[in-house]
Amino acid sequence: MSLLITVLVAYLIGSISFAVLVSRAFGLPDPRSYGSGNPGATNVLRTGKRAAAALTLLGDALKGWFAVLLVQQHVVAEPLAVGAAAVAVVAGHMWPLYFRFAGGKGVSTAVGVLVALDSWLAAGTVATWIIIALFFRISSLAALVAAAFAPLFAFFLYGMGRFALEPAIGVTVISLLLVWRHHGNIRNLLAGTEARIGGSGTPRN
Repeated sequence: MSLLITVLVAYLIGSISFAVLVSRAFGLPDPRSYGSGNPGATNVLRTGKRAAAALTLLGDALKGWFAVLLVQQHVVAEPLAVGAAAVAVVAGHMWPLYFRFAGGKGVSTAVGVLVALDSWLAAGTVATWIIIALFFRISSLAALVAAAFAPLFAFFLYGMGRFALEPAIGVTVISLLLVWRHHGNIRNLLAGTEARIGGSGTPRN
């Protein structure tokens, strides 16, 4: 399978929005219509439905994991293809073809990608997110700090010989995309108005 087809398949997998699908299954409002307007687990949690939020997080993570694993084990395990698929599945979540390119910020999908790439990389990044989230109770801040550390962890593992360079570069690209997608949250953080984990969101008119 060519690199272009690999990227396309990963992008289409990433385009599946579990926040929207799970919300429909639970009879909840479209996650793009309230709170942050972001179709992701944190926004779904604002409805008070923890099961829906958990399923959203799991689904978004699994699609990232599956897309990378598909390339690693069933298509071609070349580092370039793996790194490209990792970026493509996250990009699919952010700009989903099936939902008019209105997607989420990619945190859960990125975690799934990291799990498929290397368990130590995923563990270090998730631990960073948990520590920041526990101390500050702000999901976006935890995501931004974790995104900043993920490339450092990746290149550290690359230097140890556990990792290939191309996937490490892919992790860096994903981290940059995550930071860019959080530009609104960064403004809110600087203004002191960013919502905290578990806080309610006001539906948009």
